[in-house]
Amino acid sequence: MKTEALKKLLESMTLAEKIGQLVQWNYAALAMTDAEVTGPETLQLSADAMKYFGSVLNFSSADEMIRLQKQYLAGQEHPVPLLFMMDVIHGYRTAFPIPLAQAGSFDPDLVKECARAASAEAAAGGVHLTFTPMVDHVRDPRWGRVMESCGEDPYLSGIMGAAQVEGFRGKDLTDKGTLAVCVKHYAGYGAPEGGRDYNQAELSEHVLREWYLPAYKACLDAGADMIMPSFNSLNGLPSVANPWLMNQVLRDEWRFEGAVISDYNALDELITQGVAENRQHAAVQAMNCGCDIDMVSGCYASDLEKAVREGLISEDQINTAAMRVLKVKNDLGLFEDPFRGASADPETVNRLAREHRPLAEKAAIASAVLLKNTGVLPFDKAAKRIAVIGPFADSREIVGAWCCNCDTRETVTVAEGIRTLLPDAEVTVVTGCSARIGDTDGSMIGEAAHAAENADCVILCVGEEMECSGEGRSRASISLPGMQAELVRRVAGANPNTAVVLFGGRPLDLTPVEKIAPAMLEMWMPGTEGGTAAAKLLFGDAEPCGKLAMSFPKSAGQLPLFYARSNTGRPKQAPEDEYQPYCSNYMDCGNLPLYSFGHGLTYTEFRYDELRSEKTELRAGEDLNVTVRLTNTGKRTGTETVQLYINDKFSSVVTPVQKLAAFGRITLAPGESSEISLTVSHERMKLWNFAGQSVIEPGAFEISAGYADHLLLTQTFTVS
Repeated sequence: MKTEALKKLLESMTLAEKIGQLVQWNYAALAMTDAEVTGPETLQLSADAMKYFGSVLNFSSADEMIRLQKQYLAGQEHPVPLLFMMDVIHGYRTAFPIPLAQAGSFDPDLVKECARAASAEAAAGGVHLTFTPMVDHVRDPRWGRVMESCGEDPYLSGIMGAAQVEGFRGKDLTDKGTLAVCVKHYAGYGAPEGGRDYNQAELSEHVLREWYLPAYKACLDAGADMIMPSFNSLNGLPSVANPWLMNQVLRDEWRFEGAVISDYNALDELITQGVAENRQHAAVQAMNCGCDIDMVSGCYASDLEKAVREGLISEDQINTAAMRVLKVKNDLGLFEDPFRGASADPETVNRLAREHRPLAEKAAIASAVLLKNTGVLPFDKAAKRIAVIGPFADSREIVGAWCCNCDTRETVTVAEGIRTLLPDAEVTVVTGCSARIGDTDGSMIGEAAHAAENADCVILCVGEEMECSGEGRSRASISLPGMQAELVRRVAGANPNTAVVLFGGRPLDLTPVEKIAPAMLEMWMPGTEGGTAAAKLLFGDAEPCGKLAMSFPKSAGQLPLFYARSNTGRPKQAPEDEYQPYCSNYMDCGNLPLYSFGHGLTYTEFRYDELRSEKTELRAGEDLNVTVRLTNTGKRTGTETVQLYINDKFSSVVTPVQKLAAFGRITLAPGESSEISLTVSHERMKLWNFAGQSVIEPGAFEISAGYADHLLLTQTFTVS
């Protein structure tokens, strides 16, 4: 539809119809089904209040979408199609690794490819828009939603989030198989006090500008159609009612012209939070802050028209919001095809899922991180007796908390993956204990240790259940749940040829395990082909190359913890395991993580031979071109993610001791040497000064190669 026709359509609509475009209902409320609900149920509204609406959430199939779309269009004077939305986070029918894992691939092309595949499946299933990427800046793994994030670095999050946007949207939203994109949760949702979901966040403007806002902006610049404000309070105001965040930054500074949608029931929760007196007050606040769609609270449906009549909201505001919603629908081609290629035949999605399984395996391999290896991995494929032990040894529940419409019965388990890879081996499976929080049953640990004693090699699969991470899944302790630490102690003690394989959605406190485990492979929640990927990695048919997108603490007492820390006036100089009085350190724990951001081993060794920059003196605004020379000194071909970190030696405000500046991947054969060229954008040299300006200050900088807290080569350059 042409823009002029869209404007005429808006002009022909009644106020009630236009407000309806701003209302979203849960499918369950419309069809009386058991569709998933991701928040509190709202109050029941009258039939008149629910007559007009513009979008639908949480339906389960293309058949439901088609049926409701037909029913709605048939009953409207102005048949504006409904917009169907869903949380397609890391797959639709095919489950790919969770976003935190995918970010650790440091491969934006792969991330884009996974998003493209998920988009094709979801579009066939009737979805028009996905609530992803989530690029909340995260520093505290007690918060369960870190699994949905791209990790603790805003630069990496921005790159990976933009890759998701481009993958889902494709080149043209009218193409079948694409989805519109809503980035979330703007802003500061990833910094709840105590790591407790929905809790308040208090962040200075300097911290927000430097660390929390950039990734959202990167996703909007990549073409995101919509943005979702967070429903926690930020600096005393819930984001959906925060005029500085929503009007000044989003609309005035960033010039975002797309639609804004509240989070689930967020408007009604303004009352609970104590900043809105009643539902009308909540609706007025949200509308004045540019919130275009009310997700399921019903405040717009019940109170917005009255607010217009009373002069609290102007009809021009309603027109602006409705036009933004209509534009998204028009961009998707819904006026021409309200069903947008969705197939009521489930086999369409099933076929796509079968085609995407090799990609799911590829992504699971690329996202896995080899945390530790004393030489036991890769295991010898000639092994005859293999013990697969632990609560995840033969579990299909390894797809992640946002697995959408995937069928876990199709998930490949670790035991199945090994049996397929090594059909002649004798594979013994023993659970040993559960992964449930608070479970104290260790009665099968003895059986597990006995199985380990009699095996050529042991694969010990431990971690967190899927339900332990995700929305509303905060933990005060992030150690291995239940009796799993004891299971590791007994099994590793019974057979030194043991590798611990970790599953879960967050970095865990692995300090007790790290001391006794000969090898540790972090698989995260790897998705549909997780077992296949694990087997190939463990037995050397695939090479581990993933890096950590989020640090692993030594203790939960260190949290929040992040690599890009600022120096204090009294930095610790003593070794990590020593306490130094009157310096910034703990008496009972080192300052550094157990495993830092960017850490990840391979089955070979890389020597960093040389770091060379094209210039040592730059003018402000110039990029820095850097070359790093590496040699594969091991016996296997491997892929290394080369990371560059920048440090501003002197500035008007305190800056981080290290900040990711660029990265790239290089594959080398045994004995091979080669160079990789990377560009450090001048944007990475900027800081937010005390006057609230993003500037490059003249002076000396350091550029280093390695990974966080382990910088190998360093060179100085100056900016004038």
